Amino acid sequence: MENIQHHPLVIVGAGPAGLSAAIYAARAELKPVVVTGMTLYGQVSLTNTIENYPGFPDGIGGPELGELFETQAKRYGAELVYDVVQSIDVSSRPFTVKLLETTLTSDALILTMGADPNKLQIPGEDRLVGRGVSYCATCDGWFFKDKNIHVVGGGDSALEEALFLTRFASSVTIIHRRDQLRAGILLENRARKHPKIHFMWNTVVREIRGDEATHSLLVENVQSGIQEEIPSDGIFIFIGHHPNTAILGEEFKLTAQGTLEVDDHLQTNVPGVFAAGDVADPLYRQVVTSAGMGAAAAISATTYLESLEE
Repeated sequence: MENIQHHPLVIVGAGPAGLSAAIYAARAELKPVVVTGMTLYGQVSLTNTIENYPGFPDGIGGPELGELFETQAKRYGAELVYDVVQSIDVSSRPFTVKLLETTLTSDALILTMGADPNKLQIPGEDRLVGRGVSYCATCDGWFFKDKNIHVVGGGDSALEEALFLTRFASSVTIIHRRDQLRAGILLENRARKHPKIHFMWNTVVREIRGDEATHSLLVENVQSGIQEEIPSDGIFIFIGHHPNTAILGEEFKLTAQGTLEVDDHLQTNVPGVFAAGDVADPLYRQVVTSAGMGAAAAISATTYLESLEE
């Protein structure tokens, strides 16, 4: 017999947005249920050090910050369900969230599924994942002690992870398709001054080569069109993320950037369904803004649920 549980509010995703929403909703005595998905704490769990979250002047580890969010949410009565969402049905009321182990129904939803890393979509990338190709320096950096590795990207994430990787690798080369970085000036200065970090400008990776493990990259200078093969023990790819909206039906409107379209109250085009964090933020995509969006979405959801009782 199918196990169906009803709750006033279900939050899908347990990153900063989802857990902030859980804190606010729990304090409003909504007894929210948070479905964690595969990655507890979301992208923050893959970040070694967060230096720009208020209240932590010396920085804080991503997983540590996520654990603090979780502890606070549970303190006020939020329930975390360590399961994966299979489908979300908003075509009828109550809404239905089908998990691997059970089915949840709810009167309101907050969607905070976050985003996943973009891929280069080049030969060798998928085949060599876990064998020299990575999207998470915190997860895999230890495996590259004294190795010659490359980082693709030019934003904050790429530089943060490159700096972290210098703890292990003997050489870290940042490959960027332009001749200037998109990262903040403080990160850029730190990277440029680090003796282990080098740069390949106006360059893209065309192929990742290797049999049992990555041994080289085929790169191309975008100005001259000249290609060359360079030795590499590993490649870390940080070229942005795409919102996790694949489990949603066609009822939802998306922005041109692929994020969920929300109004000033963070409500989607489906009444009673709210969204926060990277799945609904095409612009800022910061831990602090995700947390703020989560809090705002919970306040809006609380108001919505109160209106149903009138």
